[in-house]
Amino acid sequence: MNFHTREVKLSRLCNEALSEPLDEAEKAAMIAAAAQKVEELFDILCIDHENDHNTRETPMRVAKMYVEEILEGRYTAPPRITEFDNAQAYDQLIVTGPIELRSMCAHHLMPIYGAAYIGILPAADGKIIGLSKYDRIVEHFASRLQIQEELVKQIGQYIVDMTKPRGLAVRISAVHMCKTQRGVRASRRSRMVNTYYWGDMAENAEMKREFLDECVALDRGNAE
Repeated sequence: MNFHTREVKLSRLCNEALSEPLDEAEKAAMIAAAAQKVEELFDILCIDHENDHNTRETPMRVAKMYVEEILEGRYTAPPRITEFDNAQAYDQLIVTGPIELRSMCAHHLMPIYGAAYIGILPAADGKIIGLSKYDRIVEHFASRLQIQEELVKQIGQYIVDMTKPRGLAVRISAVHMCKTQRGVRASRRSRMVNTYYWGDMAENAEMKREFLDECVALDRGNAE
């Protein structure tokens, strides 16, 4: 089976999902085709993947890693959201983090790793979602070829669309190995930090300060 045989409305952006998730047969076909291409790359790079015991199975391992792990969020459906009634009409800031973040830079195919922090201003008459779902959402959108400036917005927009909070903030602090392992070879302590706000969080300076203070406190507590 060729995974390209069915009609797929393929986004031109590498960090967006396919129009429909791949089924298991399509995933298997994609992995097999990708493994062949990795073998071709190894041939070009003069790496023996047939006789060298270290690299004999590497093309297949790499193909499976990309389809089933690194780019999983491109080929699978978003995580299901478990909602709960906001029985006590809670409408104050909730902050969760640090949420482990692992992604892959779209420019050089090098790892990005760090943490995400999410601040939610729930609507008093709305819903709240299970805390672990924020981790699942971060993992889903990070499992694609990404640019951090776009990743922070994808995570937040999905939460806004699905839960309709009064306000939302998403902050990412991450190391980019395309900067630490190549090029300038910066210190591994060198990070990129960016934050994006929606709704009341975008308009209220005091709420922004509270969110950022909580991020610092959570980060400090995680380091202790």
